[in-house]
Amino acid sequence: MENMKYSKAFVAIATVNLPSLVEFYSQLFQQQPNPYLLDVYAEFSLLGLQLGLFTPKSAHQWEFSHSQRGSTSICLEVDNLEETIVYLQTIDYPKQLDISIASHGREIYIYDPDGNRSILHQNQARK
Repeated sequence: MENMKYSKAFVAIATVNLPSLVEFYSQLFQQQPNPYLLDVYAEFSLLGLQLGLFTPKSAHQWEFSHSQRGSTSICLEVDNLEETIVYLQTIDYPKQLDISIASHGREIYIYDPDGNRSILHQNQARK
């Protein structure tokens, strides 16, 4: 059997709260989604990653309603964690700006309106 062939991979987050997530990620990434289909789908192009946000069809919403908090973590490596913290203070969403130490370096957390966590970390080599 031949290996599976694919041309693109991306992360997709299901939400019934698409406008709030679009606003959050537009502020976080300082860009508007493209494409953006109102109340259906929004996509952000990041370095090496596409982030898709979608509203599940009514027949599938039960699949995504199992948790009170989001279950997705997006990890972003930043050049300077302190500068990132200054920027994040301008975004009005829940965040944990206390720096913690992880195996890959220093990190902080920010949460979208559905509770999905973004981990913003600075590599140990970039102190």
